[in-house]
Amino acid sequence: MEGTAWVSYAAAWLGVLALLLLGLRLRSRKLNLPPGPKPWPIIGNLNLMGNLPHRSLHELSQKHGPIMQLRFGSFPVVVGSSAEMAEAFLKTHDVAVADRPKLAAGKYTTYNYSNITWSPYGPYWRQARKMCIMELFSAKRLESYEYIRKEEMNALLRGLYKSSNTNILLKDHLSDLSLNVISRMVLGKKYTDESENAIVTPDEFKKMLDELFLLTGVLNIGDSIPWLNFLDLQGYIKRMKALSKKFDRFLEHVLDEHISNSKAPDFVAKDMVDVLLQLAADPNLEVKLERHGVKAFSQDLLAGGTESSAMTVEWGMSEVLRKPEIFKKATEELDRVIGRERWIEEKDIVNLPYIDAIAKETMRLHPVAPLLVPRLAREDCQVAGYDITKGTRVIVSIWAIGRDPKYWDNPLEFFPERFLGKGIDVKGQDFVLLPFGSGRRMCPGYSLGHKLIQSSIANLLHGFNWRFPDNMNKEDLSMEEIFGLSTPRKFPLIAVTEPRLPAHLYSM
Repeated sequence: MEGTAWVSYAAAWLGVLALLLLGLRLRSRKLNLPPGPKPWPIIGNLNLMGNLPHRSLHELSQKHGPIMQLRFGSFPVVVGSSAEMAEAFLKTHDVAVADRPKLAAGKYTTYNYSNITWSPYGPYWRQARKMCIMELFSAKRLESYEYIRKEEMNALLRGLYKSSNTNILLKDHLSDLSLNVISRMVLGKKYTDESENAIVTPDEFKKMLDELFLLTGVLNIGDSIPWLNFLDLQGYIKRMKALSKKFDRFLEHVLDEHISNSKAPDFVAKDMVDVLLQLAADPNLEVKLERHGVKAFSQDLLAGGTESSAMTVEWGMSEVLRKPEIFKKATEELDRVIGRERWIEEKDIVNLPYIDAIAKETMRLHPVAPLLVPRLAREDCQVAGYDITKGTRVIVSIWAIGRDPKYWDNPLEFFPERFLGKGIDVKGQDFVLLPFGSGRRMCPGYSLGHKLIQSSIANLLHGFNWRFPDNMNKEDLSMEEIFGLSTPRKFPLIAVTEPRLPAHLYSM
């Protein structure tokens, strides 16, 4: 009797299991998934990704459409490659896809997803976003740091003047500008110098930032096929861990010094680390900001602010050098509006529409993050009639949008005039131009980055005539890029400058 009961019990459970499996099958059949290439076993569609994934995805979208589904190993990945899809993911379904995938870069280089960029959607991230908007990047605070940006811009222009009529690597000068500006705003001083007691030299720190952006954007196999993660087949995790140690050593020194300074009776918070430490000490915070969180935020601020402006300006100057007629139009506007007796200030940009157009055209063709930072669907949703299931990784290709003839005439041509009189901005509401992203996960420091890009391009064009070295012409200039979270030039721009303003301005 007992045996019969056991058999009946088992049969009942098997029946329930069969019904569940049938239900899952029926559900999966009913899902209307976006089109895409057929995945291979185990690797999915990783075989279709070349050294420049943003270009690979663009080619695939030409075949499968503006919304397509791939598989990267074990994980579904949906790619949006049109302004309409960008709006759907970043605005209409912003909350549904506001999470971040758990990638190795976030774990090993950002104190286990503790920074602003990689922290998962939830109370900690919402608190971080609020800190950025209300404290770190408020209009009042950015205005209070304008003197720093002005001083460092003058230092850049003096340095270029001293190097007049010689071949220069523009990237080095631009990196110094952005690193010095961000260091002073975030850390209170230039911790990177050439003294014997320096924690890290400028060259070492720049290499650390370059490595961070590369490793944050790589296609690490273990992120797609988790059971291979422990093998670290590409060696990326080893590099991430080594880089993390370097950054931690530097940031520990920064925090120790700031905490020591804060004990002085006349102490006043001056930089962003001071502000972060004060916020961390607030007992009313919804989620306590630990020491590693302060370090993660500080690293995020340093990296984001340094890379975006320097890389964009180098691309912009590369494009202008290839088209002398653009330089002529820009300098005509500068001479008419500013004259030749002073430098451009940030408040002047509103009166320089062609300079602003050059900056926008650069960000259209050469966005800092061509695929933005990947998102993760927190819940099921429908986009363009297709089912996006919870756990799907979401990629928005602003690189593809910037090259789409549906929105841009002659999209591969560098033509700033296309922005004149159009009112298109970079604040995340015009979905044809999203260099800083959009929605809840938009870059919180976009206003600062935009200011640095505009004022740098304006002053470089105002202060100097530019040409290629004697043994080079515009046809020789490679426009190849390197892929990471950002896409810098593969070969740094080499150029020659000649002063075009009175000599006394370069000594200010």
